[in-house]
Amino acid sequence: MAYVIGSACVDIMDRSCMEECPVDCIYEGERKLYINPVECIDCGACETACPEQAIAVDRLADPEFRADNRRFFEEPLPGRAGPLGTPGGATGLGPVGVDTLLVTSTAGGAR
Repeated sequence: MAYVIGSACVDIMDRSCMEECPVDCIYEGERKLYINPVECIDCGACETACPEQAIAVDRLADPEFRADNRRFFEEPLPGRAGPLGTPGGATGLGPVGVDTLLVTSTAGGAR
């Protein structure tokens, strides 16, 4: 069961979670970070590292952001021909630079 980054990350993106993730499965959008549910090994390192308390285990996460997190990887993002899928690590891919519709329509720093 993967972890999910919620609304507290919007426009904050502290990135402490990225530094702690042992499998490099946290990807950077324009305004928010996203955890790849296929690549996540459920270690919880990201959750304890997040100073915003924006990360929750999938079953406890806000259902709207749980679904949105999957959409980031499973559906084409604005300006991209296809979905990200499972790139095998965020560092090699670099910042994606776009977000899902939910995040682009969310007021900054919504909690």
